[in-house]
Amino acid sequence: MTALLSPTLGDYLFYTTADGVLVLNARGLIARINPAACSMLAVTVEEVLGRSPEQVFSKNPALLMLMTGDAPANADVRLPRRRLAQGITTQLASGERVVLLQDVTERRDLEDRREALVRAIAHDLRNPVSAIGGFVDLVGRTGPLNDTQRKFLTRARQTVNKINDMVSSLVDLAWIEAGMPLQHIPIMLDTIIERSVKSLEALAVERGVGIVLSLQHQLPPIMGDPERLQLALRHIIQNAIQYTLAPEKNVVIHAWSDRDEIYCNVADQGIGIPPEELKLVFDRMYRGRDERISEIHGGGLGLTIARTIIRRHGGDIWAANNVHGGTTISLVLPLSV
Repeated sequence: MTALLSPTLGDYLFYTTADGVLVLNARGLIARINPAACSMLAVTVEEVLGRSPEQVFSKNPALLMLMTGDAPANADVRLPRRRLAQGITTQLASGERVVLLQDVTERRDLEDRREALVRAIAHDLRNPVSAIGGFVDLVGRTGPLNDTQRKFLTRARQTVNKINDMVSSLVDLAWIEAGMPLQHIPIMLDTIIERSVKSLEALAVERGVGIVLSLQHQLPPIMGDPERLQLALRHIIQNAIQYTLAPEKNVVIHAWSDRDEIYCNVADQGIGIPPEELKLVFDRMYRGRDERISEIHGGGLGLTIARTIIRRHGGDIWAANNVHGGTTISLVLPLSV
């Protein structure tokens, strides 16, 4: 009780955080549990302190695994009253183990509804668009066409492809702008960058574009949503690859930090952006007036999504032209406090 009356900062956070926290001592017995964990798991302090996880949580296999299995580990933990938590366990050098529980019921429900919306759009929009594309292809096989007809059919096919590309991006953008909850967990931006690059390796190879990474060793952690930040970086890097039209050119990704923020530049050797369009590239569905851009697949939403995600993380993003050609997209994110 003394700790409650005059808590240290660590004790204060332990008792006031909305996340559930359980601490096991070196003998594997439950040594501490905070009010949030008691509420989530529908237990009292007296029921759990000094007891083994098997004695208290034998009917919750996921939680039991986090408390007794290999660490570090994570798992979805079923809670009473049909709620769900994301559980993470960490083993400390002292032999103690900490299990963190974050209630994700509403977020998972939103994600499920988003997936349902994507499926509905795929059925109600993509199927008719695909049918239009099929008819466009058939027209070219029904007889000889003149140059003008072939040009119109090519434009129709490009439009069909553009609509298909835009469907998922439109849903993502609408969902994020509507205030979809973001995770707020410690993440390493260099890991997010490397994952984004790996997911685009095939595209880079196909277009003959090299990707060069220049990352500060041991970037400090930031707080954020790893899935959404990876989506933002993937859009930025994908744009850089796609707009590098000449083969044997590089996309260079540089990340570093100072005392307060992390910075990341994605520089390409592509066609560049006219100065008057630098601020417009982040507007939804905006595509440059350069004729070469019409040949590149895309709906003009990638940078819009990236900007929305970065700003929701308390950061900012901007574009600049390189001295020797190409464009650099730069972003800044606040460090964890």
